[in-house]
Amino acid sequence: MEITLKGDKEFEEIPSLKTKALRINLNEHIYGTFAEIGAGQETVRQFFRAGGASGTIAKAMSAYDKAFSDAIYGIENDKRYVTEARLRKMLDHEVNLVEERITREAHPNKMFFAYANTVATIDFAKKYKGHGWVGIKYQVDPNQGYNEIVLHLRFKENDARLQQETLGILGTNLIYGAFYKYNEPKKLLRYLYDHLDKDQLEIDTINFSGPLFDEVDNRLMSLQLVKNGMTDAVMFAPDGNNVLPARVLYKKNILALRGSFRPVTKVNMDMYQKSYDMFIKENRVDLNKTQVVFEITLSNLRAEGEIDEQDFMDRAKLLCSLGQTVLISNFQEYYKLVEYFSQYTKSRMGLSMGVNNLIDIFDEKYYRHLSGGILEAFGKLFFKDLRVYLYPMQNDDGSLIDSENLKVHPRMKELYKFFKYNGKVVDITDYDTSVLGIFSRTVLKAIADGKDGWEEMLPKGVAKLIKEESLFGCETEQAYLGE
Repeated sequence: MEITLKGDKEFEEIPSLKTKALRINLNEHIYGTFAEIGAGQETVRQFFRAGGASGTIAKAMSAYDKAFSDAIYGIENDKRYVTEARLRKMLDHEVNLVEERITREAHPNKMFFAYANTVATIDFAKKYKGHGWVGIKYQVDPNQGYNEIVLHLRFKENDARLQQETLGILGTNLIYGAFYKYNEPKKLLRYLYDHLDKDQLEIDTINFSGPLFDEVDNRLMSLQLVKNGMTDAVMFAPDGNNVLPARVLYKKNILALRGSFRPVTKVNMDMYQKSYDMFIKENRVDLNKTQVVFEITLSNLRAEGEIDEQDFMDRAKLLCSLGQTVLISNFQEYYKLVEYFSQYTKSRMGLSMGVNNLIDIFDEKYYRHLSGGILEAFGKLFFKDLRVYLYPMQNDDGSLIDSENLKVHPRMKELYKFFKYNGKVVDITDYDTSVLGIFSRTVLKAIADGKDGWEEMLPKGVAKLIKEESLFGCETEQAYLGE
């Protein structure tokens, strides 16, 4: 057993890889297949080495040749192999084979499983570090249906052999956690990094399904990935489900809006719509290859201390209900968000924001950790093909602040002018004057105080959803009121 210091509170024992594999092997009821494509037989090797594997491993295989792999699992529509669809075909195929070949009559207590991965390790030029899909389909009761845990990883190491070893450790942790930690999915998630460092790999998507996980909210599990530092950002599609960011952002023009969206208001949607209308008219912006992203940074979620997970769920749910794609990130600074997007696209990007956000961008205190300070940050931010769409702010006296009269720190004046007059900052002019006075904090206070009228400050359907599901502490007997 390894003993590691967990924080500064207590010692926690972490089972060795051999201990984990041996516990699986010595469970006479666990029986299944290992199918690993693209990075060797690194996971099953741990189980062979541990001993006692003959009663656990039905088969171990690698279909490295593409033609042979296609003959077994079929041909993907996109002709790709390192995909979620490929992984799920592998899991289904291998489970079906076990079910066909091992009769329940002869083995009534067997809990079948299939572990699979399809992975691309680092290329010879070391230009692409590699990524992969890993999953397990399994039972914990022979009389129940199958459960699935599927995740996507991105390698960070620069050596193919090291990446293979990392994959083997992750796979062992996943199989062990699936059988022995399934009733604590948040802990299962953390245990995936047993004997691993976060500098070795990133897990940016995970989904649980099946009877064991009926109560698991995969969006909440995604939040854990970001909270635990396993990834910098996770994404939800408009249907509310987790989605791989690379799949959504690859080679797209991206328009991003950052906010707390607590809750999303008419002014947020006006900012989105008006900036979108401007963005799609830009040169080099293809309407059919444009993706809008509503981003919530954890620095906002932590504004009042530890993250309130239910509060997070409420915000994401409302944005998704409006048909939006949501990104939850660890990026406090905008330049980090732009760098993140740049992993997936070289196309034009836009940031839609209010006056206060732009003033913050020109605040030097956010860049003291950079050796090049604010200039380094701005080089990373505006070096890309990026434009800021600025939404005006209304003062108490009714006057407006826009790019022409906003005030940054005196030392930043010339820098601001440089970007402003080089077309990197443009004003949103066709805004709805009737919504300028709407603020999320006003809506929240009205909800908390049980006052009327806040419904009119929100996009259609949002107030109804807040009432129906008692979001943000809303209490009402008639969910339809106010719509």
